[in-house]
Amino acid sequence: MNNSAPSSSEQSHSQTSPVDPSSTEQPPVAPKKRESLLGNILLNIVIPTLILTKLSGDEYLGTRWALVVALAFPLAYGLRDFLVRREFNVFSALGAISILLTGGISLLELDPQYIAIKEAAIPGMIGLATLLSMKTRFPLVKTFLYNDKVLKVDLIAERLEQQQNTVAFNQALRNASYLVAMSFFLSSFLNYVLAKWLLVSEPGTVAFNEELGKMTALSFPVIALPATIVMAGALMYLFKRIKQLTKLDFEEVVNS
Repeated sequence: MNNSAPSSSEQSHSQTSPVDPSSTEQPPVAPKKRESLLGNILLNIVIPTLILTKLSGDEYLGTRWALVVALAFPLAYGLRDFLVRREFNVFSALGAISILLTGGISLLELDPQYIAIKEAAIPGMIGLATLLSMKTRFPLVKTFLYNDKVLKVDLIAERLEQQQNTVAFNQALRNASYLVAMSFFLSSFLNYVLAKWLLVSEPGTVAFNEELGKMTALSFPVIALPATIVMAGALMYLFKRIKQLTKLDFEEVVNS
């Protein structure tokens, strides 16, 4: 056995040898930056509300410019989010379309009932799409709740197969789909009621802008909060069924 130390030339060669280009090891991918809840609320609710309710008078921006500037903030926020994340999100796109429709209806001074219809139509269509998607191979409940960004779906599927509970879990997904659709239908109904209740003035007036600002401010507590509670209930139900059917704890199935 040769126990002699390697020569200095061998040491130098080992230290300076190039990295094998055929190596499949990739550098770690930096995690995507989380969305700022404070920034979301400020740019989508607080700032547009303040502009519409405080700066619509002729001594400030005027009704038209106040409307344009107020709606520009949520549009700019959505565009920036898309550029940062580099992901197309159909729901963000629908939000942008909703903002543009609100601006168009208001600037054209159409009947406010069209805004009420629009406010109800978008979440209503998502709820309907959720129900219809249950008949396809790609139910939307997997986009909202059961996806690999939230859950370890491969591990869950493997354990369901072992426990022979795949059929029972598919039924749980259908039940969760009904709850998700219900959250959108609730949002649709509340959107319509809120718009009909608040938007009573003629478009193009300071009063209308102020009413639109109030509707924006009340959209979170009156609409988003109840719908979010229903959605959270659907998620809790799904977690409970996963635990029952896979015998895995919450920490074992949720991605860190």
